[in-house]
Amino acid sequence: MKRVLIRVLLAGLLGMLMVGNAWTAIDANVLYQKHCAECHGADRLGKVGPALLPQNLKRLRKKAAFNVIRDTRPASQMPAFREILKPKEIEALVAMIYTPLKEIPPWGMEEIKASRLEYHPPGSLPDKPQFDAQISNLFMVVELGDHHATLLNGDSFEPIHRLPTRFALHGGPKWAEGGRYIYFASRDGWISKFDVFNLKYVAEVRAGINTRNLAVSHDGRYVAVANYLPHTLVILDARDLSPLKVIDVVDENGASSRVSAVYTADPRESFVAALKDIPEVWEIGYMDKPPSGFSGWVHDYREDSGDAHKEARFPVRRISVEGYLDDFFLTQEYDRVIGTSRGMDKGKEGSAGQVVDLDLKRAVAQVSLPGMPHLSSAITWEYQGRTVLATPNIKKPEVSIVDMQSWEVIKRIPTKGPGFFMRSHEKSRYAWVDVFFGPNKDLMHVIDKQTLEIVKTLKPAPGKTSAHVEFTQDGKYALVSIWDMDGALVIYDANTLEEVKRLPMKKPSGKYNVHNKLTRSRGTSH
Repeated sequence: MKRVLIRVLLAGLLGMLMVGNAWTAIDANVLYQKHCAECHGADRLGKVGPALLPQNLKRLRKKAAFNVIRDTRPASQMPAFREILKPKEIEALVAMIYTPLKEIPPWGMEEIKASRLEYHPPGSLPDKPQFDAQISNLFMVVELGDHHATLLNGDSFEPIHRLPTRFALHGGPKWAEGGRYIYFASRDGWISKFDVFNLKYVAEVRAGINTRNLAVSHDGRYVAVANYLPHTLVILDARDLSPLKVIDVVDENGASSRVSAVYTADPRESFVAALKDIPEVWEIGYMDKPPSGFSGWVHDYREDSGDAHKEARFPVRRISVEGYLDDFFLTQEYDRVIGTSRGMDKGKEGSAGQVVDLDLKRAVAQVSLPGMPHLSSAITWEYQGRTVLATPNIKKPEVSIVDMQSWEVIKRIPTKGPGFFMRSHEKSRYAWVDVFFGPNKDLMHVIDKQTLEIVKTLKPAPGKTSAHVEFTQDGKYALVSIWDMDGALVIYDANTLEEVKRLPMKKPSGKYNVHNKLTRSRGTSH
């Protein structure tokens, strides 16, 4: 009898060892449902707290995630679990949230409509600003450290209002209607509309599960949202963020793709989208009247309830490209796209740049851009009677200067490390570029746009990352972010390159000036 009992116990123990991974998974799921589901959703798609999916946690390393669960994080309502969960239990939770879901739940028109929150209906708030400042020179400064943004007077450099934002804003907020409204996108898909005149949010909607960025039509009527999850482009009514159309991003063979980014092409009355997994660029029209003949345009009518006029709205035009355009830049005329395809330069390290003509629907030139140029941060200016494009590089310590007529690289300016953001202004003689990656991250290079030489290297805060310059409306001042929890906004005289003011902030990142963004300044991203 004892031998039988011992065999049973050994068999049970062996079974537990053989399915150890399953036990861990079950245990993690039980822990998650008990401690996490109420705020992050039983399906991990997020509720009060952010979505806990590997796609949404790319900026958070596993070790950092362990520390967040154990100790919580600044400006968070999440409790610390150090007294509740054992280290092995926290490890199991971390492993779980970094495991992709077997199937991504649908997030279409029905789910988007159900998520919409309206705080103030259109027309219910006063049309006059509730503060005294020049609207065209306002800045919105995103503070990633504690999920806030600061509305800044660009003349006095005094904060007007500090507002909470959704977790992990991504892609840069977009101004509209002369600075009356600004739209935010979070990595979790939340789109928020803020009435700057009245310092209040007016509406929010969750347009996706994992979102890259948003764009606002030049007339302020529509918002386009680019999603990684699900593989969709979503068109919203800018007035109240109600969804108008959900476009599934698939090619002619049914293969689907993440959307890397979406941009507004003002003269074309369209949005232009970069795709991550399909060798195409998409153009989505938002014109009132359909393009003549609908040549080359494809329609998806599933969200359009049979109305003939609605069926013609937001047609899609597909443009084939070589490889996948991970990142791209639209020319100031919005007729051409300069994009990079990783590893497309015949097996050599880096990227091959393509120039795609949106009207001709094909590539018309190649550009030699090794490494990983950050074209969405590229800028242009006039140099010796021609227009040049300048782009930082995420993997190489250089700035590439490209002649936009011949598409030849006329100079590569060595820097102290790879950079992320580059900025200038039509009225400034200088272009600024950070050294975002590597040991020299606290440096900021200033380049003379006519000599193409670095004339000064600034160190705004030794040991802390300096990034993302933005200019005032008149180009007289340049604002630099100190990307640190104990960070600051540093204002420089753009001519003398001397510091004039410093404002403490919580890991400030991007700063967005009304005039420069709405006029599509050559010196800033659009």
